[in-house]
Amino acid sequence: MNTQTQLLHARTALYPRDRRNVAVARDLTRITLADWGLTQRSDDVLLCVSELATNALLRGVPSGRCFRLDLSLDTAEVLRVEVQDSGPGEIRTPDVAPESERGRGLLLVAALSDDWGVRQREPGKAVWCEFRGGRPS
Repeated sequence: MNTQTQLLHARTALYPRDRRNVAVARDLTRITLADWGLTQRSDDVLLCVSELATNALLRGVPSGRCFRLDLSLDTAEVLRVEVQDSGPGEIRTPDVAPESERGRGLLLVAALSDDWGVRQREPGKAVWCEFRGGRPS
C-alpha cells in the first residue's frame, strides 16, 4: 500500500510587519477553507493562524520584513498551516502564570491542532500545525 500523499491545494501569502495583517491572514484562511470545502474545525484553524501570525509579528519579524503564511491540503486530507518569519530564536512553550494575559498562544496551537512543530530555516524559522480529516463526510 502506498502511504505517500500528494499535494491537492496550496495557497501562500506574504504580509508586511503590521498588526492589522493578523486579521488579513485570518480572512485569507477563512476564504481558503471555504474554497477547499473544509468546514469542520474552521474555528480551531482560524485561531491557530491568528496565534502563529501574532507570534511571528511580536517575536520573529524584524522591522521592514514580512511573515509568510502557507496553507496546504494533501490527499490524506491533512491541512497544514505554516507561518514563516526571518527572526532569530527558538520557539518554546512558556510556563505561564495563571493570572497572566499573555503567553498561551503555542499552548492553544498544541491543544487545538493534531500536530505542530518548528523547523529552522535561513533566515529564521517556520512554525506549523496540522489538522487531519477536515472535510465533511
